Amino acid sequence: MSETLLSRGGAAELSSHDDAATPASAPRVARAHDIEVELRRRIARQILLPGAVLREGEIAEEFGVSRTQVRDAFLVLALRGLIERVPNKGAVVSRLDFAQIVEIFAVREPLEGMCARLAAQNTTPEVWQPFVERFEHAMPGFVETGDFDAFADGYQAFRLKIIESANNRTLRDMLDSIGEKINALSRRIIILPGRGAQALLEHRAVLDALYRGDAEAAETLRKANMRSGLEWFVRYRNFVL
Repeated sequence: MSETLLSRGGAAELSSHDDAATPASAPRVARAHDIEVELRRRIARQILLPGAVLREGEIAEEFGVSRTQVRDAFLVLALRGLIERVPNKGAVVSRLDFAQIVEIFAVREPLEGMCARLAAQNTTPEVWQPFVERFEHAMPGFVETGDFDAFADGYQAFRLKIIESANNRTLRDMLDSIGEKINALSRRIIILPGRGAQALLEHRAVLDALYRGDAEAAETLRKANMRSGLEWFVRYRNFVL
């Protein structure tokens, strides 16, 4: 079953019974989690676009699981704000409006900045050396060749390392919930004319502050990076929404 099949129109098929047996070796919770993780990946990478209908029967067939497990996965995705139930359609990938996105950026800015400050305080230069090499060589190449999927993946790895290094579970959980809602949007912003090159400069500046252990600069630069992303979104909103 191909990924594109999941994004076809049509109402979600609801049923009071399961039409596919769950293998005994795979606990229901584990299999539901697998489905959830994969659908989150497809939404983030824009394989499943906003408004795409997720059909229970097709997903159950693709993963070889019961519809109950699919519904369990849908419940988690709905709690994360990634999908919603629409009358006469069923489960649909959520579509954020302009005001919601601006609100998310407003919340992300201080949280991402705080993570950068804590990460600078908690780490040594050795932690950031692999990213120094990546941002000196691989990342500029991705911008030059227009490989923005690879660029976005590299940035996400850097961002997650900052969050991990902050060593603050509350911050991590908040950013996990907030950031995931606009992962796909971030990938659309990065392909805007000139944004990749500008973002690379901003990320390098943050990385330099982290490498030097300059907590104040790391926070200031990371917050400025967030504001810059919002400015590009506002400027090109008609192209990315």
